[in-house]
Parts: sequence; structure tokens; C-alpha cells
Amino acid sequence: MARADMTSAASDRGFHVLPDAETIATEAAERIILRIAENATRPAICLTGGSGPKALYALLGSPDYRSRIAWDRVHWFIGDERFVSASDERNNMTMAREIFLNRCAPPGNIHPMPTDASDPDAAARLYEHELQAFYGADRLDPAKPLFDLVLMGLGPDGHTASLFPGDRALDETDRWVVGVDRAPVEPLVPRVTLTLPALASSREMLFLVSGETKHGVLSKIRAGADLPGARARSNGVTTWLTDTAAAGSTA
Repeated sequence: MARADMTSAASDRGFHVLPDAETIATEAAERIILRIAENATRPAICLTGGSGPKALYALLGSPDYRSRIAWDRVHWFIGDERFVSASDERNNMTMAREIFLNRCAPPGNIHPMPTDASDPDAAARLYEHELQAFYGADRLDPAKPLFDLVLMGLGPDGHTASLFPGDRALDETDRWVVGVDRAPVEPLVPRVTLTLPALASSREMLFLVSGETKHGVLSKIRAGADLPGARARSNGVTTWLTDTAAAGSTA
């Protein structure tokens, strides 16, 4: 999609309404490629799970887009993970690997969460150490983003990553990654998730929201409801790409 298309899209406070999920995937791919190009050293992209980004991942692995990415330089992380084995079809990074990463990215540039750890908190601490080693410090500096772009989804209850309404993880200010012992949505398995400060350490946070089932919760967020999806925002740019079905008639 040409950059001018985004300029003409209906938008407010970083919300951009596009025709459909396919257009969202195309625009998201362009934004990822742009952010990678802006970092001439070691770009870092934080992926999201679920069904929402599958079309985007397929696009990134397609011949036209694959040729535009400096795969040897880009490092790929994940914003949250189901605490299941890498062989489990519910594993978020395994899904991304199967769609495009295994064919495109060097193995050393793919950073899955260690779900073979003893429990979610142990996995969280291991991943936090990996992020800190990549970042080169154990404290986040607002002037030095951890990620070039963070992809985010939105659940029907307003959760994003594995940060759920009312969970104490929403108030975490020191840890970069935490374990979630119980998820209130399917699949009902423990999770590991980046915290709001770690997700905020990004040049751009990009939400992908499509479909009529997201209309209700998206309307609440645009009206100012205190939901995790509303509390998640980048220290840089926060962008919401939604389709007309999710935005509804008020877009």
C-alpha cells in the first residue's frame, strides 16, 4: 500500500480505519519494512500470536516482501506466549516459525520464549535475561527503544498480549516479563507476557484489529475505557489499524 493511502484513511488518536483485514496486513507489512530500514544495525521486531497476524506473516514470507527484508540483521521476539511446548500448535512463536520465520530468518535471530522451563515465572525470568542481554542493559532507557516495532492484538475482553483486565501484571513497573498462572480466555493455559514498560520501549506499537467481534471492545477503548488494550502504548508512536467491520458505523 502506498504511504498516501494511510494519510487519507479515517483516523483519530492513532486509529486508522482500512477496508478489510487484507489491507491491514499489507499496511502492517509496509510499516515493519519501514522500521527495519530505519535501523541500519540490529532491528528488533516483537511479534504477536493468535489468528490475527497470520495473513501478515504469510505476506512477510512471500517472494515480493521477503526480498525487501535484511533477514541477516533483523531479530524476532514475541510479546507473549502460551506456556505449552514448542511442538504444540497453540504455541505463538511456533506458528510464526511455520508461516515464515523458519524459511526466512537465521535461527540465531529468532528468540522464542523458553516454555520448557519449570514454570511460567521461570520462563519469564529467562526471557527477561535474554532481552536484557540483547538490549545491553538491565534498565530500559526511554531514549533507547528495545524494539523497532511491537505488534499487538486485542481480545474481546480488552486484553492485549497476555495482560488481562484486573491482573496485577498491569501494574508491574520493574519486571520486563512475567508469568501468568491462569488465563481467563481460551486456550486456558498459563502464559508468559512482556509487561507494559517493556512493550512501551518501542519506536512503534502497532495494533491489528479486524472483524465484527472486535467492534464492541474497540468502541469501549475509543471511548476511554480503562482496559489493557488502552493502557498499552509506545514511548514512540502508537498506531491502531482496524477494518470497517471492527470500527463499525461510527468510524
